[in-house]
Amino acid sequence: MANIDYRALGGSGLIVSTIGLGCNNFGRAGTASETQEGTNAVIDAAIDAGVTLFDTADIYGQERGLSETLMGNALKGKRERIVLATKFGMDMGGANGPDWGVRASRRYIRLAVEASLRRLQTDWIDLYQLHRPDPVTPIDETLETLDDLIREGKIRYIGHSNLAGWQIAEAEFTARIGGHPRFISAQNEYSLLVREAEREVLPAVNAYGLGFLPYFPLYNGLFTGKFSREGGPADSRIMRQRKHLLDTAPWDRIDRYQAFCDERGVTMLGATFAWLLAQPGLTSVIAGATRPEQIVANAEAATGWRPSESELREISDIFAAA
Repeated sequence: MANIDYRALGGSGLIVSTIGLGCNNFGRAGTASETQEGTNAVIDAAIDAGVTLFDTADIYGQERGLSETLMGNALKGKRERIVLATKFGMDMGGANGPDWGVRASRRYIRLAVEASLRRLQTDWIDLYQLHRPDPVTPIDETLETLDDLIREGKIRYIGHSNLAGWQIAEAEFTARIGGHPRFISAQNEYSLLVREAEREVLPAVNAYGLGFLPYFPLYNGLFTGKFSREGGPADSRIMRQRKHLLDTAPWDRIDRYQAFCDERGVTMLGATFAWLLAQPGLTSVIAGATRPEQIVANAEAATGWRPSESELREISDIFAAA
């Protein structure tokens, strides 16, 4: 069992593992975790490895809500052992009733949270996250509704995903002025190859004491070390859905990175987790898995190497923007 570290999520008292399980593969067609049996195997392996943060969304799965449904079945008798995070605000195709494109309103949030609770077969959600900004609903209405849900015990903490830096600031000051609970976390895309978050999102996250949870931290699996110019695992997301990423990847930089890792006897996966976890404000690296051995490998990689400051700078420099 990996000696996983645990950190507080932002300025809250919610403690999570520094390696999280992204649950977007549960119910995904063509994967080993498409079925209930496959989902059970990954969840059991994650819990056994010491992973506590499980991150899903109501939209995940080949059918909307399927990831939550499979997780609800798999977590029977184990619910208290994990920190369960889910999201609302994406187009559910009518699964939560008509929404007219407004998915952070009081009306819609009430429908969405009840549906997620039913699918997850739980009385509460530890971290309930706005999946994307709603251009119509005032953020004050969203925060007020989430405040009510916290008071009712249906959710414990709130977070957001895909907000820009100015939207993070707006949400923070709206919560302060209105006396509402503050968002404690932010999810945005961030990896060695996608570092736009460093411009405005991460400064806002750190200014307001949020915990940062990057998505696509391994750039869809490219930094697992399993890919080359010629390809990679046939059942991987890149080979099945995003083969264009191999065509556009900066292979000269990746080769330099591989040489850097080889010199230190560390895997590319381990070096990437180490770099991410060293970034200010970053609480947990949420990575997907479709088989038990993958989550075990992620847990081991997240605890296996402690780079020096100069090594962290060298990794950053390899992938610095041109």
